[in-house]
Amino acid sequence: MSLQERKQRERADRARLIVATARELAEQQGWDAVTTRRLAERIEYSQPVLYSHFRGKREIIGAVALEGAAEMAAALRAATAAAPDPRARVVALARAYLDFADRNPAVYDAMFQLDGGLAFAREDTPAPLKDAFAALLETLAEVAGDGVHPALFTETFWAALHGLATLTRAGRLPPEHTGHRVELLVDRLAVL
Repeated sequence: MSLQERKQRERADRARLIVATARELAEQQGWDAVTTRRLAERIEYSQPVLYSHFRGKREIIGAVALEGAAEMAAALRAATAAAPDPRARVVALARAYLDFADRNPAVYDAMFQLDGGLAFAREDTPAPLKDAFAALLETLAEVAGDGVHPALFTETFWAALHGLATLTRAGRLPPEHTGHRVELLVDRLAVL
């Protein structure tokens, strides 16, 4: 391995460490606790080293969001893979989405609540975000109904899931009824 390859690998390892540490700190104490000073202390590098990887907290949030989008896409696909029919796939997708949001609140915030400097629904949208939407679309397109644009249906269903996730987390909706809400959402929106 050449010196340049080793330095590139070390640089990539440092960037992953910064993102993992930011994510861990945000999950433990919230995004307000994530500062470059705290991150530098936790990873035992100077703040200039952090800035050599990320221009600031916004880019770190974006990196966490991209990592989260890839994880969510994988979780959605895994949940729907074994479902025997379209209804079961949509229910599995909705439950997996809500479970991901519940288990990873700081990552979910990075993806959908905070400014990570990422473009959504545009030509320059990063691939992990496009793939997360594609993971939704793959299942939801088959239940959109005749004459309904699959992507628009997916956006609408996603918006409903996002509302359920954020309202439940904020204590506005009792969590014990989440399963019933999923069933209602699937039965009323999806054409089965």
